[in-house]
Amino acid sequence: MFELVAPDVSFHQSFIESHGEWDGAHQDGAGLFPDDDVTTREGFAAWVKRLTDAEHAPEKDGFVPCTYRWITEGERYVGAIAFRHYLTPYLLNSGGHIGYGVRPSDRGRGAASWALREVCDRLSVQGEPERVLLTCDDTNEASAKTIERCGGVLEDVRTGTDGRDFRRYWIGIPASLS
Repeated sequence: MFELVAPDVSFHQSFIESHGEWDGAHQDGAGLFPDDDVTTREGFAAWVKRLTDAEHAPEKDGFVPCTYRWITEGERYVGAIAFRHYLTPYLLNSGGHIGYGVRPSDRGRGAASWALREVCDRLSVQGEPERVLLTCDDTNEASAKTIERCGGVLEDVRTGTDGRDFRRYWIGIPASLS
């Protein structure tokens, strides 16, 4: 059974295994930057602290307060989901409120849909925001289906600065997610 937990150093070994599966690809929702050291215990602890501190950090250099949660199954790191507390003009255009990623070996098991529903349910209890924006690459059919299963309504398809097309979806909070 999946759980959403705050980032924690106890998942270091499992995260390293997951990180290897990504083979250098960007891990959506993880808050991981190319210069983050997640291989050493010290570097991993510093990264986990940055993620947990991000929830209450002031906006800086285009980064807004963000709540990171890890999708876990027992002691196993399965993926990550992040909720950006509000949208800057950049995030409104192309980033959105929520990003998520599931390790390749766990895809197709419903982890992303479960986590997205769980985050939306938690936001519903808080009463804000009224809706959330999610984006995905236009060619990422699995992510588009996940968002649509969770009530996402396609607003448009745009072209990013990298020349790739991406979809923009809105999910109403509270949405009927069951």
